[in-house]
Amino acid sequence: MKRLVFVVLGSLVFFLCSGALQAADVIRVGSKNFNESYLLSEIAAQLLEARGYEVERKFGLGGTLICYEALKKGEIDLYVEYTGTLSQAILSLPGNPGRDLLNEQLADQGLELLEEFGFNNTYAIVVRDEVARAHGLERIGDLADAPDLEMVFSHEFLQRGDGWPGMSAAYGLTADVRGIEHGLAYQAISDGAIGVTDAYSTDGELVRYALRVLEDDRGYFPSYFAAPLVRSALPKDVHLALNQLGGTITDARMQSLNAKVVFEGATFAVVAAGFLGELGIDTGPQVQSMWPRLARNTLRHLQLTGIALGLAILVGLGVSLRVYKNATLSSGIIYFCGLLQTIPSIALLALMIPLFGIGMLPAIIALFLYSLLPILRNAITALANVDPTLIKVSLALGLSEREQLKHVRVPLSLPSIFAGIRTAAVISIGTATLAAFIGAGGLGDPIVVGLSLNNTDLILQGAIPAALLAILTELGFGALERRLTLRR
Repeated sequence: MKRLVFVVLGSLVFFLCSGALQAADVIRVGSKNFNESYLLSEIAAQLLEARGYEVERKFGLGGTLICYEALKKGEIDLYVEYTGTLSQAILSLPGNPGRDLLNEQLADQGLELLEEFGFNNTYAIVVRDEVARAHGLERIGDLADAPDLEMVFSHEFLQRGDGWPGMSAAYGLTADVRGIEHGLAYQAISDGAIGVTDAYSTDGELVRYALRVLEDDRGYFPSYFAAPLVRSALPKDVHLALNQLGGTITDARMQSLNAKVVFEGATFAVVAAGFLGELGIDTGPQVQSMWPRLARNTLRHLQLTGIALGLAILVGLGVSLRVYKNATLSSGIIYFCGLLQTIPSIALLALMIPLFGIGMLPAIIALFLYSLLPILRNAITALANVDPTLIKVSLALGLSEREQLKHVRVPLSLPSIFAGIRTAAVISIGTATLAAFIGAGGLGDPIVVGLSLNNTDLILQGAIPAALLAILTELGFGALERRLTLRR
């Protein structure tokens, strides 16, 4: 057992040291988890790097409120937001206020909306062209006469005041609707799995999948002009640099940039560099091998799971050794940890944000909580159910309670204890892929980007290494168990 503790402590120190350091003067650029947000944030990041700033990318955050809360808490320094989203979903302002009014409201929170890029990426309701012809759909209001069409919208659109709740009231739509990840909706509607969904008017997928945008004949959707939303405390030179992007992108140009990623398979970095090059801003070569990214993502994944699992082993075994004799207390602790397992992973990660912000810390805490149950349950059950005859023999031999624990209970419980640890490790490695939604990085990063692009290759770049890590971890703990068991 001491050897196991030393292994855990050594690994924990390594992971903490390798992941704890971060330069204080880094500009942290965030993005939401859809194509255009990735691309615009990458443009901003490369522009700042061309101006000599060191940039840390925290892309693929799980939605508007996560990005906004992270910005207010200082977890990121800027991300690209839309005027309609700010006014409707965040500040709850009536009408269609301009940037000056928005900045008056943002000033108290230490935030500022910089110059707008120039294009208006408003919400759009789309159907396949053949579906529109078959049902005579030209306007959003026509959907009331097509109740057989299945309406499936992005999760954020279903919750926002400027999304389904307001639109259904404005147009008198009463259909039952379901939610879907925005990046998957295009493939689903193209395959005919769904009939109607929401989109963004500058998305390249509108052309790729031959989708028809239904006319917003009642003018329901406000304007959504994209612009960098930044912390006011950032150096003014950063503000000035980003304001160079003001008015540089038209609606057609934005759709063209998005299409390069969607159609041609170009990376966000390459498309961003090409755009900045057209503005006369040299960002240098942006072609990067997959292997450095894979190594970086794998190391971060190991940090997340290693720290969380190490803490869970120390806490879980420590608690088990204390409470295994008390059946009531043991049952209560196991029951509480079981309740934690009923909370969906992404929900638990989101619940961590108000308390701990974004990044590694909330992800580690969530993974730690998920890892406790199998370790505690297996250890307590094994320690409490050692053959009573062996305990009586140890008493007859004059062994103290501490000696019984060391020479009888723990050695006999090792197989079950290791089974719990191995289960917790596999759970932690799989769940850690969701940590990318709160900016923790790891092998979830390519999965999140792949979902936004409907790119199977990118998804596999995260999924396969995560599966291999789980297998290697299982084999590693198995070898360690055999070694310790033989020594015993």
